[in-house]
Amino acid sequence: MRQFKRRHKQGNYSDLTSEIRQDIRLACTTEQFYLCAYCCKPISGDSRDTMNEHVEARKTAPNRSLDYTNIVASCTTPNQCDDAHGSQPLPLTPFDAECETDLVFKLSGRVTGLTDDAKETIRVLNLDNKSLIEQRSQFVQALLLGGGVDPDDVIDDSDLIQMVINDLAQPQDGKLEAFTPVVINILRGWLDD
Repeated sequence: MRQFKRRHKQGNYSDLTSEIRQDIRLACTTEQFYLCAYCCKPISGDSRDTMNEHVEARKTAPNRSLDYTNIVASCTTPNQCDDAHGSQPLPLTPFDAECETDLVFKLSGRVTGLTDDAKETIRVLNLDNKSLIEQRSQFVQALLLGGGVDPDDVIDDSDLIQMVINDLAQPQDGKLEAFTPVVINILRGWLDD
């Protein structure tokens, strides 16, 4: 992309070749450990289930269409994430540190926003739709049980919780399990209680 930008000073994203777009898609996917930047579903990095998503939409920020720091890998799920985002402003992005604290996930699979920006982001990306809630709930339960944590037990051992967080946060072959950041968010909430 750097070479393209040097050669095409007035170029924009729509001028990129499919090969360059795929390189960007794979680079973002790899950086995100093969998880959608918004919902944390698994993505492959190819155009079947992954797309280059402009956090600030190309329509509203055309000057950022070739800004790598404005591009994430998103799933292609209908009516959520990139598909729901369109050109709407996104007040809380994966690049914001508050994304880790202003979104709170529950064992039920639901997500709530602690701030107006977080609530609006959930709405814009449709992150609290029924299908996604069910998927998160199933994966959260499976990841916790796989990590030796029974969600039905009251866990007050902060060292154990931190060990599970550390284990879950370690990619295997460059990938994280589906919804791992959601599980870590839930576990961190237990540490804060």
